[in-house]
Amino acid sequence: MEKAFEELQIKDDFMFSVVMRNPKFCKPFLERILGIKISRIEYPKSQETIDISADAKSVRLDIYVEDGKETVYNIEMQTTENRNLPKRTRYYQGMIDLNILEKGDNYKDLKRSFVIFVCTFDLFGEGRHIYTFENRCIQDPELGLGDDTTKIILNTKGTMEDVTPEMKKLLDFIDGKEPEDDFTRELDEAVKSVRKNEKWRLDYMTLQMNYQEKYEQGVEQEKIDSAMRMIEDGDLPLEKIAMYSGLTLEQVLELEKELQPI
Repeated sequence: MEKAFEELQIKDDFMFSVVMRNPKFCKPFLERILGIKISRIEYPKSQETIDISADAKSVRLDIYVEDGKETVYNIEMQTTENRNLPKRTRYYQGMIDLNILEKGDNYKDLKRSFVIFVCTFDLFGEGRHIYTFENRCIQDPELGLGDDTTKIILNTKGTMEDVTPEMKKLLDFIDGKEPEDDFTRELDEAVKSVRKNEKWRLDYMTLQMNYQEKYEQGVEQEKIDSAMRMIEDGDLPLEKIAMYSGLTLEQVLELEKELQPI
């Protein structure tokens, strides 16, 4: 069940995306994660959507920003445990690169990229707060491929002493704990400010309605697919097919007509 707008926290997709649209928060957020200083960040588009072609599956990136040093950052918030996340990072990386190449750049001009997933669970079960992956030689782990791609999986429930105190406070805040320093207090105030914004409330409600419509369309399609399989099998009367599939008898009759050879 979706949260009420007033209950949204920084770890919720919508809230995270809205807060991180502001470079005042996004820049120090990245700096704290990566342990580097970033001169500035740019937002290529508002809520970047990469769509390689009209027929391609589009990928909505929660936060997609670039800095002044030819580096791309994609930050995703993940609150539902999903073992397919590693392959999702691979897919996102590919889409980012293809999007750059589609604009006419040579592959030699591909920018350095970071795909960052902030998870409220330990995907790998090792207790780390941060898992950093780069392509390296199996025979010689000291030898990096040099393809300028990095994937980072953060875990708000880490138990190791493997990050800075500032990073730990940020992850604790994302996990639902009270803010403990200036930056997390600023994030907390930003969340409260968004909750009071009527425009964002309307956007959130519209987004939830779209999700619900897509869900209902998916359920209806499943019913249709199920009924069509039963009709093709020919083992059940149409009344039973309607009952089992959840469609009306009229809908089943219409499907039967569509399946009849011309």
